[in-house]
Amino acid sequence: MPGQAPLRRTDEGLVPDGDGWFVLNATEARWREDGPFGFYTPFAGDVRFPQVGVSIAVLEPGQPNCMYHREDDQENFLVLSGECLLIVEGQKRRLRRWDFVHCPPGTDHVFVGDGDEPCTLLLIGARSPDAGIVYPRSDAALEHEAGVEEETTSAEEAYRPYPEPTFTPYRKGWLPGD
Repeated sequence: MPGQAPLRRTDEGLVPDGDGWFVLNATEARWREDGPFGFYTPFAGDVRFPQVGVSIAVLEPGQPNCMYHREDDQENFLVLSGECLLIVEGQKRRLRRWDFVHCPPGTDHVFVGDGDEPCTLLLIGARSPDAGIVYPRSDAALEHEAGVEEETTSAEEAYRPYPEPTFTPYRKGWLPGD
């Protein structure tokens, strides 16, 4: 039976120390500032969750959450607050609070903050050990600075022009009702 993972305090917030169960409030968690791709907390410590990843992302209007991509694993998303633009399979869909998006394996997608206020997304995705990822070229994604000029399977290549994410503490107002 798994034990409890203690929470370790860092300058940027709390992180679980180990792979046991834990309870962590998002406003106390360590967050990452991902430059042009917003802010997010993966809730995990130094080791990613091995089976299912869970994150909260905060996007300013016009800010994508990542580069347009498709994965071998499924991903699911829930808009918690604000509005965003979903680019999926080359189509654009406007989303608002409580819209849920399911992306089966192999679905091209990216989210871009929209509207007058930040958009908060809940991200949940499977994590197969050998899952691949592709960053396809998409004119729709390129219009929003969320795509690559040439298709690649290399995250390093897709994100080369951008700075590495850095850790940051939670900032009041990122989450709805805070």
